[in-house]
Amino acid sequence: MEPSSGAGTTRWTDSHCHLQYASEDGGVAAVLARAERAGVSRMICVGTDLASSRLAVEMAARQSEVVRPAAEVYATVGMHPHDALAGADGIEALLAELEGQGGGRVVAVGECGLDYHYDNSPRAAQREVFARQVAIANAHDLPIVVHTREALTDTLSILESEGVPARTIFHCFTGGPADAGRCLEIGGYLSFSGIVTFTNADDVREAVKVCPRDRLLIETDSPYLTPVPYRGRTNEPTYVPFVGAAVARSKGLPPEEVAEVTSENATAAFRLVGD
Repeated sequence: MEPSSGAGTTRWTDSHCHLQYASEDGGVAAVLARAERAGVSRMICVGTDLASSRLAVEMAARQSEVVRPAAEVYATVGMHPHDALAGADGIEALLAELEGQGGGRVVAVGECGLDYHYDNSPRAAQREVFARQVAIANAHDLPIVVHTREALTDTLSILESEGVPARTIFHCFTGGPADAGRCLEIGGYLSFSGIVTFTNADDVREAVKVCPRDRLLIETDSPYLTPVPYRGRTNEPTYVPFVGAAVARSKGLPPEEVAEVTSENATAAFRLVGD
């Protein structure tokens, strides 16, 4: 049974998802159709290495060719800190290749950053590859999608030393109000995921409260972090209205207003086009 979000005419934007992994339950076409029925009209499909970045670009291109697409799909290209040992040369080459073809609906560099929780790549390599991708984003006038886990001080230091991209998105924000303030101080957007619905996420909900309306984004990070009340299922963009509803409760706003505000912010942050 599909979730009933009361979408009506409300339209949502999922600012961070990984459609590349939507192989179950009918595949990508079914995921997009379910998202449309839930009122999700735009999705940012995020790359985490060279292969997934190419897949994101291909998905966005295919979706743009549909006469009446279920939803607008855009792509990002980036190297996740877990894969930092692969370097960023491939990402830079891919961007150059796509620019020669008109851009390929690429709207950001990332997901990239630092992850000191898992340390799947040496920290020195993480820092080097993240700094390189910040430089790439600046060179191409693209926003950057930042993954930071237990590494905010180094993350901010690298952003500031390389030059903070004009549009910097802190994806899946998990900090409290103090960390939110540090990210907002450099002009960042805070993107909240299904974690905001979790019982033990009071700090994240407090961060929502201090986030200005014009710096607020919502995401699923699907197929991960399925929001309450659907935890245990594979996440997908269909569930972004439940993230939005939790954000709305924390902000004391109607969900419809959160949908409008966060969609407007996604348009500004990623320079989206289309309906």
